[in-house]
Amino acid sequence: MNHSPIRYVGATMGEDIYISRRTVLTAAAAGAGVAALAACSPSSNGSGGGVASSASQKTGVNLTKLADVPVGSAVSVQLPDGTPGIVARPTATTAAAFSAICTHMSCTVVPQGQDLICPCHGSVYNALTGAVLQGPAPSALSKLNVSVVNGEVQTTA
Repeated sequence: MNHSPIRYVGATMGEDIYISRRTVLTAAAAGAGVAALAACSPSSNGSGGGVASSASQKTGVNLTKLADVPVGSAVSVQLPDGTPGIVARPTATTAAAFSAICTHMSCTVVPQGQDLICPCHGSVYNALTGAVLQGPAPSALSKLNVSVVNGEVQTTA
């Protein structure tokens, strides 16, 4: 097999590193895949914090009982599409819901009292509004449409 030497930063003087075309093509393909995934990330379109489209949100699905969410804080839930979500209880009779995917690097945020904490890079969101309180998150969590029906927090259009 005929390999061409490729010199890279960190190679010592006169040291040749041999890489096959297959390795280069495989790495290029992997890079393209990462770029495609990044293009689909929640923060890539610059809109972050918007309301999730009704096309991507099933309606009438129970997320949790309102009584299971302490007033003034939030709990983690699984959304109808299988992704992690947050249900908050701003008042005794109301609920709010958000995607639990951090708008910085797509880690899952964790409820802690009135805050939602991203364990990866330290972003902090307001648990009741989804607004960024501390970066590096660039935008609010995506809001989901919900209502309280017979004591259950349900997805709506």
